[in-house]
Amino acid sequence: MRASRPADAREVARILALELEIQGDGPALDRDLLQQILRAHAPKPSPLQEFYLQIRDCQKCPLGRTRTHFVFGVGNEKAEIMFVGEAPGADEDLQGEPFVGRAGQLLNRMLAEVGLRREEVYIANVLKCRPPGNRDPLAEEVAQCLPYLRRQIEIIRPKLLVCLGRIAAQALLDVLTPLNRLRGPVLEFHGIPMLVTYHPAAVLRTPSLYDAAISDLRRAVELHRQILEREAAGMPAVQTEVLPEQERRRKTKGDGSVQAMQETLPLDE
Repeated sequence: MRASRPADAREVARILALELEIQGDGPALDRDLLQQILRAHAPKPSPLQEFYLQIRDCQKCPLGRTRTHFVFGVGNEKAEIMFVGEAPGADEDLQGEPFVGRAGQLLNRMLAEVGLRREEVYIANVLKCRPPGNRDPLAEEVAQCLPYLRRQIEIIRPKLLVCLGRIAAQALLDVLTPLNRLRGPVLEFHGIPMLVTYHPAAVLRTPSLYDAAISDLRRAVELHRQILEREAAGMPAVQTEVLPEQERRRKTKGDGSVQAMQETLPLDE
């Protein structure tokens, strides 16, 4: 015999509503008691859900006034691979979920081709609100939104980050290094290995990039496997590279840059 599952809040509400109808003119449960019971049976939000509830009404930059939806993120909250894009587009703004338009559909197909499912990874963007006309994020917008992404990474604690496009990688690493130099090496964000590949929108614009993007994703899957094997065997972490621009920035602190902000907000705070 299967164990019966606890009733959820909606089921409790339905039962109580039926009870109120049956009681008719007799002594009925008051609304305050009903609300108390509903709250008692409501599932406790996860740390990631709690964080979303804290920031979903953000108005720190003008994008908060022009958005339709605050696009937080989607996927497995315990994902070992996390994908990061730059900002929501028109479809994402309307639906409140990242990568649901044409670029998102392509990403889903690319994930499937390398043996991944959207439901098992986590997908987020640097910006949580759509920039007008899908323009590139402004520096001040990134400065306001980047701590949100960093907190998501802290909560999820992925084994591997995959940046979709140069803007996401440049924002996380606080560099201006071009994409052709970001792709290839295993980089690092606060101890987490990172790979950079093309944004699916770029692949849509230039289909000849498809094979290279798939190759990058296959490499991500293989790198993830190596990370797990090394952890299981007690071996040192995979070797990562430091970009020359990162090395120069590390020698210059307190300049008000995103890097300086990251120094004051460590991931393990």
